[in-house]
Amino acid sequence: MRILIRLLFLAIFSVILLVGWFYLHIHSSIRLTTTPFQFSISPGSNLKQVSQQLEDAGVIHSKWSLILLARYLDRESAIKAGDYQLDSTLTQIALLDYLTKGDAKQNAIQFIEGWTFNQLKKTLRAYPNIQHDIGELTEQEILHQIGATETTAEGLFFPDTYFFIKGDSDIHILRRAYQAMQTHLQHTWHSRSEGLPLATPYEALILASIIEKETGTASDRAEIAGVFINRLRKGMKLQTDPTIIYGLGDQFDGNLRKKDLLADQAYNTYTRAGLPPTPIALPSLASIRAALNPAETDALYFVAKGNGESEFSTNLADHNKAVDKYQKQQK
Repeated sequence: MRILIRLLFLAIFSVILLVGWFYLHIHSSIRLTTTPFQFSISPGSNLKQVSQQLEDAGVIHSKWSLILLARYLDRESAIKAGDYQLDSTLTQIALLDYLTKGDAKQNAIQFIEGWTFNQLKKTLRAYPNIQHDIGELTEQEILHQIGATETTAEGLFFPDTYFFIKGDSDIHILRRAYQAMQTHLQHTWHSRSEGLPLATPYEALILASIIEKETGTASDRAEIAGVFINRLRKGMKLQTDPTIIYGLGDQFDGNLRKKDLLADQAYNTYTRAGLPPTPIALPSLASIRAALNPAETDALYFVAKGNGESEFSTNLADHNKAVDKYQKQQK
């Protein structure tokens, strides 16, 4: 009996010590090795990893006090990824509130529809908070690292705003943008109109990139897509200037000349039938949808009016009249 009483007393005493230890840790102020103290929580980090990170940095005395507190308050999976900064001492309860409220700073980078891959890379390199891993990697090496099966990078990255924490890799951001494009492209491909002269989602991506560069007003997008689809069906050359400009690369000085239209090259859709070999820019989701669900139209031609809109024609005679009309207005 005395042994049982002693064991019971020891158990009660141990619980009191544990509760006291826990109370002391969660209500005592944490110690900051520097002020301000900055740290980052990577996406996918769990409670144990974050607690260990803070213990290793000397911010908290024991990772288990934060783990037990989070479990007790049912916030074990509520910690948010991001960049954090502590400017003054606070308790572990206040620290847990900070980590779970979503007040972390997140950097953002934006990829714009119509950009080329070179423009995208320059933007990535200009961000100081990004870890620059692509460096001198070749295009094929970059594609391999992000898990892409394509042989060229042009047009493969979905234009959007991507949030990242300080020190995140440019390869990781590119992988996310590539996966986003694949998701949108595959989803739209499965809901495409019947009978399109497009054999693969990649061909749809190529056409969408052309539509992106040709569209000045969103309301014209589907009809521009319809014109290109009609021309592909009839075996007509696409005859679209943006592909030639892309093919000229650094040789393009802002002025497209007649000799450029006549000089044969892989992206000259005046001299070659069908689609060019690759996309020419990042297409928006709207352009992808237009390529795969074009307007039903008899138009085979269009010309820019100079105000962002396009004039559509069903025959060459009317198109030439529209060209004369709107080109004169622009001179």
